[in-house]
Amino acid sequence: MEACATAHHWARELTRLGHTVRLMPASYVKAYVKRSKNDAADAAAICEAVTRPSMRFVPVKTAEQQAALMLHRTRDLLIRQRTQLVNALRAHLADLGMVAAQGRDGVKELAAIVFDETNISLPRPMRDALQALVAQLGALREQIDALERRIHAQHRASDASRRLETIPGIGVIGATAIAATVTDPAVFRSGREFAAWIGLVLRQNSSGGKERLGGISKQADRYLRRLLIVGATAVLRYARSRPDKHPWLMRLLARRPAKVAAVALANKMARMAWAALARGEFYRAPVVAATV
Repeated sequence: MEACATAHHWARELTRLGHTVRLMPASYVKAYVKRSKNDAADAAAICEAVTRPSMRFVPVKTAEQQAALMLHRTRDLLIRQRTQLVNALRAHLADLGMVAAQGRDGVKELAAIVFDETNISLPRPMRDALQALVAQLGALREQIDALERRIHAQHRASDASRRLETIPGIGVIGATAIAATVTDPAVFRSGREFAAWIGLVLRQNSSGGKERLGGISKQADRYLRRLLIVGATAVLRYARSRPDKHPWLMRLLARRPAKVAAVALANKMARMAWAALARGEFYRAPVVAATV
């Protein structure tokens, strides 16, 4: 990620000086490196790869887009740290037989135990250590809330992000992340190509006219892929309670496991997101035919 950000920075600087800059994915250039890897071999491979008519180039992100994505990366890191602290708090108290329900209410109950000075079953050294964890949890909560307020402000100011939010399963976080990541939807010829770029298509290992399909390719941005799959899982949960509103999903769930159906729906959401960006339109819900 750091190398990618540095490449975008120098690409912007060279463009500002009047140079034409085109970025290529390193994995696409690797195939043209002959024998040992060194600077001369890398330069020759780059010169060979850039002449290929089928070569794909990486659009250069603006500083504003990278700043918007930095809010998402930082928020994601802080959420992982919050999860680690909650798991540590639960594990340490469970050693003494103190457990609570899952969710925020359970964490609040454990925090109350930690700060309850009348509870003699909790040794003083352990209480001091756990109070530090609870204090860190509170600080992380405030920092995450502040970042989310900034993300919501960016969402309200972006027309593309507000169009993406209308798609079922894509909330404010997903909409702002997609809008900041996709610099130009015209880079992709279709929604299918955009979904393949995110890594929501089956990986192929075909040869001799025989197709061999595996799991999803998991290429490109794993953060976008995770947001889409989590959003698709929420849509599936809602569809089970309202099967008459989602006949396509119910037919899919009847044939495939829930996780496979979630990935298929995430692929469809990615194609709808590309259409919303490329055509400048809001999502229009399909009309469900009445059953006789």
